[in-house]
Amino acid sequence: MEQDRAVEALAALAQDTRLNVFRMLIQAGPSGMTAGSIASTLSAQPSTMSHHLGLLERARLVRSHREGRTVIYVADYEGTRELLGFLTEDCCQGRPEICGVRISEPLSCSINGNCE
Repeated sequence: MEQDRAVEALAALAQDTRLNVFRMLIQAGPSGMTAGSIASTLSAQPSTMSHHLGLLERARLVRSHREGRTVIYVADYEGTRELLGFLTEDCCQGRPEICGVRISEPLSCSINGNCE
C-alpha cells in the first residue's frame, strides 16, 4: 500500500460516525448491512450516511453491491488488511510477526459470516 492511500484510509476513519460504521460493518461480516439499517442504528440522517459510506468506499475500507433494489455495504477486508499491513510492516525492527496476527495472509469469509 502506498502512503497516500494509507493517509486516505486513516482520514476516513478519523471521524466518529465513520469509525462507528466501519466497526459495525466489520462485526456484521460478509452479510453486511443496508445504508438505512446503518443510519437507523446510529441515529443518523440517511443522506449523511451516504456521504460517510462513500468516503469509506473510496478509502477501500467498505464495498457495496446491489441485491435487487437494495444496496448492501460490507467491510472491505482486503483493503483493511492492506492498511493494517502498511501500519505494521516495519514493526519491531522489521519483524511484524511479533505483532501477533499475520496480516499478509488473505482473509476468507464464508457466506454464513465465519471469517478465517
